[in-house]
Amino acid sequence: MLPLIARFPRLAHTLARAELRVRETPVERWSVSGVSLLAKRDDLSAPLLGGNKVRALELLLAGSAPGHTILTVGATGSTHALAVAQYARQLGAECEVITWPQETNEVARATAARMRTFARVTDARSVIEAYVIAGARRIRRHVAWIPAGGSVARGAIGHVSAVLELIAQLERDTLPMPRTIVIPLGSGGTVAGILVGLSIAGLSTRIVGVRVVPRSVANRWRVLRLARQTRALLVKLSGEQLPELDASLLEIEQSAYGGAYGRETDDARAAAEALRAGGGPRLDGTYSAKAFADALGRARRAPDERILFWLTFDGRWLDAGDNAASAPDSSMNGEHDG
Repeated sequence: MLPLIARFPRLAHTLARAELRVRETPVERWSVSGVSLLAKRDDLSAPLLGGNKVRALELLLAGSAPGHTILTVGATGSTHALAVAQYARQLGAECEVITWPQETNEVARATAARMRTFARVTDARSVIEAYVIAGARRIRRHVAWIPAGGSVARGAIGHVSAVLELIAQLERDTLPMPRTIVIPLGSGGTVAGILVGLSIAGLSTRIVGVRVVPRSVANRWRVLRLARQTRALLVKLSGEQLPELDASLLEIEQSAYGGAYGRETDDARAAAEALRAGGGPRLDGTYSAKAFADALGRARRAPDERILFWLTFDGRWLDAGDNAASAPDSSMNGEHDG
């Protein structure tokens, strides 16, 4: 949160945080199948379990302690739900997750199994039933509620900080800002936060949200509404006026979805395999592989466009197990070729 607090010092007193050891993540130059692009390694956002969700949970889990119960919902293989469960356990709290079925893949199956080691999981038959069960839990019991994806204004502030972090890194290394940031678009918190951050900085960088969930969940109206709510909350907490959102920076890419949440596509699988072949990190078929395939295609078609791919998925635990996920040398730095 340092770049955000440096910009808005009052937040040091008004924005409560949980100690999740969130850290600056590197920016790398990747060369994959002869195509060059930048990558923001948010898979390395924390030693225990990285990914984009940790930045939101640092704020959403503030005040969690032993004896508390955290309740959330998500698809069977939800990386958000896994992160909530794992970090609730770290803080000494209990976690309950209500899940609904999804079209599965290798990473989703592994995520679902791991989630059950950290949380009490109730399997619902549909999204509607999952929310009905969650609503009943919230009425009958004292629980802390975190919505699907952690995509509320308070959580999105973590992603405002992330893009300010990126800007500071590039300035420190005297590198130009990318013209386009490509990121998966699910529940929208990350994209909304980055949009707010770009508007605060007065930059014209375009953000491309690659839709990986149904259009009813991921659409322009929902992202912009969340971005406006995030901006309003920042104004309240910081005591400062902020620039208006520049909605023209947002583009939603519709072609990568594949027809169902969790359904792998040939383009995404090929892109992920090419990255791995060159020593790059693992991607998941639900989110990051689809966004990376889009970023790779854009960089191939326009080599001078300065594309940055925002990696939101942490697959270290799949590759190396629980112990290696927190090892000091588990992160990759610098360039790699594929």
